[in-house]
Amino acid sequence: MFAWLAAGLVGWLWRRSDVLGWRAGLLWPVPQVALLGGVLLATAYAVFSGWGVPSQRTVWMLATVGLLRLSGRQWPWPSVWLLACAVVLAIDPWALLQAGFWLSFVAVGVLFATDKRAAHAGDISARARFGLMLREQWTITLALAPLSLLLFQQVSVVGLLANLLAIPWVTLVVTPLAMLGVLLPPLWQGAALAVDGLGWLLQALVQMPFATVSVAASAVWMGVAGVLGAVLLVLRLPWGLRALGLPLLLPVLLWQTPRPASGQFELLAADIGQGNAVLVRTAQHALVYDTGPRFGLDSDAGQRVLVPLLRAMDASVDTVLVSHRDSDHSGGAASVLAMQPQAELLSSIEAGHALQALRPARRCVAGQAWDWDGVHFELLHPQAGDYDTATKPNALSCVLRISNGAQTALLVADIEQPQEARLVADAAALRANVLLVPHHGSKTSSSPAFLDAVQPRIALVQAGYRNRFGHPAPPVLARYQERGIQLVDSSHCGAATWSSATPEAVRCERLVAPHYWQHRPL
Repeated sequence: MFAWLAAGLVGWLWRRSDVLGWRAGLLWPVPQVALLGGVLLATAYAVFSGWGVPSQRTVWMLATVGLLRLSGRQWPWPSVWLLACAVVLAIDPWALLQAGFWLSFVAVGVLFATDKRAAHAGDISARARFGLMLREQWTITLALAPLSLLLFQQVSVVGLLANLLAIPWVTLVVTPLAMLGVLLPPLWQGAALAVDGLGWLLQALVQMPFATVSVAASAVWMGVAGVLGAVLLVLRLPWGLRALGLPLLLPVLLWQTPRPASGQFELLAADIGQGNAVLVRTAQHALVYDTGPRFGLDSDAGQRVLVPLLRAMDASVDTVLVSHRDSDHSGGAASVLAMQPQAELLSSIEAGHALQALRPARRCVAGQAWDWDGVHFELLHPQAGDYDTATKPNALSCVLRISNGAQTALLVADIEQPQEARLVADAAALRANVLLVPHHGSKTSSSPAFLDAVQPRIALVQAGYRNRFGHPAPPVLARYQERGIQLVDSSHCGAATWSSATPEAVRCERLVAPHYWQHRPL
C-alpha cells in the first residue's frame, strides 16, 4: 500500500515537472518513473520500520514484479507468481519455515486464479466494488482455512467479518493518519485512537462463543489435500467440479490424535529448557504436570511450547498440577490456564500467589487420589503439616505417582534429599518404571537410598542445555549409571514420549524427526 501511494506521488510530481519546463516526462515515461520510485520508497520505508522478514518478502516481490513491467514483459500470472516465490526463496531459503510465506503466497495465488477482472473493467459502482471486496475476502478465508488448520490447528470463524472491518479501516483511516503524522504530529494521536477503537472491536469478536474452531494437527499430506480441496471450491469452475473439493477437506477436519487405550497412560516430557513440563494422557483425560519456565515479561514456556502442543494434540486438560512456586515450574501456568478454562488448578502455591487470581488452586496434600480410565493417580507429598514448617519452596513439591498396576511413573519435581529420605522412611509405594529425575539432577537430590527404593528403568531429565546450574551434576549421573538406569535428557532427546503400553521405549523427537541443522554424529 505504501508503494502504491508513493508511486502515485512520484508520478504526480513527474507530471508537474512539465509545467515547470523541465520536460522530464520526455526523458523517462511517467508510469516507469512512478513504478521505480514506488518500489524504492517502499524499500526505504521497510528499512526505516525495522526491515522485518515480512517486509523483506514484500519488497522482493514488489521488485520482481516491477522489473518485469519495466522490461516490457507480459508474463501470465502463474509465471509471475512462481518467479516472485523463487526470488524470495533464493534470498531467504528459511522463508519456507515461516507460516507467513505460505499464507501470503497461497492467498495471492488464489486471488490471481479467481480474479474476475472486474477491477480492471473501468469504473464500477460502490455496491459492485463492495461485492467484489466481499467475494475476495470470502475466497481467501475459505481457501486458507485448511492451511491455517495445518499451521496453527485452528481457524477463525469471525475472521471474515474481522477482515471486512479491519482492512478498509486500516487502509483508509489508520495508515493515512500515521503517514500524515510525519507532517502534522497531532494526527498520530488520531491514528492511535483509531487503532484502539479497532482493537476494542476485534477483542469483542474474539470473545464471541465459537470464535475459533480447533482440530488436531494432521499429517502434511492431509493438509496439502485440504488446501487443494479449498482452492478447488473457490475456482471459477462448474459447481459439479467444485464439489469434488469437499472430500479432500475431510481428512483435515476429521483427524484425531491417537490416544492411549483404556487402562494405559502416556507421558510427554516437553522440550522447554530448564524446568519441568510433562503432559500425562489417558484414554479420555489429560493432566499437565508443571508448566515450564518464564522467559520474560511477554514470553513463557506455556505460551511458546505447551499451548501449541495442546492445540496440536487437540487435548482438553482436566488438571494443571503446578508442583511448587519456582518460576521454572510455574512460569507457563497462566498461559495454559487461559487456554484451558475448564482445567482445575492443583498446587502447593501460597494463597497470595498471582495464579490464585486466575484460578483458585486446590492445595495438594499426600493421600489425595483419583482414577481416570483405569489409571490410578496419587499424591505422595507434601504432608498437610509441611505447609507450616517448610522453609524452601522445593520442600513443598507435589509428588505424583501414576500407575495402571503393571507400569508406574513417579513425578517428583524439585524434592531434595530430606524429602526423599522421608518418602523412603514412610514406606511409600515408590517403585516405578519411569522417574522424573528430582530437581533436574541437582547434587542435593537423587540420593542412593531413594534410587534404590524407586528402582526405575528409565529416568527423564528436564534441564537446559549447558545450564548455569550444571544440571545434571556428574555425581548424580554416576549414581544412575551404577544402577544401569537409562538416562534420557531433554537437551539431547528433545521432547521425550513414554507409554505404558511400550514401557521399554522412549521416543526422542530430535532422533525421530530431526531438523537439518541438528548435528548427527557419525
